Amino acid sequence: MRDLAAAWRDLAGDSPAAGAVGAELIARWSEPHRRYHTLDHLRAVLAAIEPLAFLTRDPAAVRLAAWFHDAVYDGRPGWDEERSAQLAHSRLPRLVESAHARASGAGSVGTVARLVRLTAGHDPAPGDRDGEVLCDADLAVLAGPGYDAYARAVREEYRHVPDDAFRAGRARVLENLLAMPVLYRTEPARDLWESAARRNVHAELAALTAQPPGR
Repeated sequence: MRDLAAAWRDLAGDSPAAGAVGAELIARWSEPHRRYHTLDHLRAVLAAIEPLAFLTRDPAAVRLAAWFHDAVYDGRPGWDEERSAQLAHSRLPRLVESAHARASGAGSVGTVARLVRLTAGHDPAPGDRDGEVLCDADLAVLAGPGYDAYARAVREEYRHVPDDAFRAGRARVLENLLAMPVLYRTEPARDLWESAARRNVHAELAALTAQPPGR
């Protein structure tokens, strides 16, 4: 927890307003119903941004968007990202008036909210380097050695969905990923993660489709 608190202070400053927003975000990411969209995921996305950060135009906005991108999470794709963007609109004006935020380039609330919304479909426009970096960092989990644990955690977050319906929906998600020409938009991310991510996604899809109905 202290590592994230320190990362937030480095990004947003140590004013009372920044401290309050940071505490709220950490509390949201700690909600007990979460299984994958947890503090560990936030740490992973922030870490994945670092090898790509040199590509960004506004690295502070990208990091702020990482903090906000799943701050609201109810398991409703699209709706969660929209509510998270609205949260950024609500909370960030408290910070952008500070000298620290102005110096760091974190002054564009609209930019942060736009980036948060992009994580719903991971489809930034060509040339949107900030969007590409955030989306690539959010999908870095696909390449990880902990992919099986990630897949189990996703199932836990959708434990209210019957098995057959979950397998069908999850299979569509994975098929859509594999149909993309590339999973990652930036060259460094492709070099780091593309091959491993495709292997992992293929393996999960094969396991899902091999299960008989009702199991």
